[in-house]
Amino acid sequence: MMLPGPSDAEGHATAEPPPTTYAQNVSLVEDGAAPAASSLANPDQMATPAAVTAPLSIAPESKSPIEGLRISSQSWRRGGLGSKALVTFTLRNANDYPVKDVEIACAFTRRDGSHLTERRRVIPDTVNTRSRKHYSSVLVGFVNVNANKAKCALVTASRT
Repeated sequence: MMLPGPSDAEGHATAEPPPTTYAQNVSLVEDGAAPAASSLANPDQMATPAAVTAPLSIAPESKSPIEGLRISSQSWRRGGLGSKALVTFTLRNANDYPVKDVEIACAFTRRDGSHLTERRRVIPDTVNTRSRKHYSSVLVGFVNVNANKAKCALVTASRT
């Protein structure tokens, strides 16, 4: 009669977990005294108040292309024997620069308002500065046969 041999897991040493690093707790006193360091930190490396309160350099925030873009009108209909959603909409660009590769997301719901499905589509076209562009019967994708309503929203856009 043969007995099973030792498994591969037996006899192996387990690896030690990596050491935990603790942050230094620095509290500033209003009268300008030196900050206190926690007992876990090295007392020789105490931070000065000037180093702790140094201003951070923040880059100026640029406005996202999607902020100046909106859908002004939209409608949808079925195509392809009732299984495809064809969306008609107008994009308005209020930015000071042209916008391209606009991504839209259309949510389809039943008559009672319950959510059915969502489809996304990238429009590989450019909308010029301070203008509008009309898109007619854009194929968004396959849609549930029970879908009755659609609501499209902008997701992303790129600056040209």
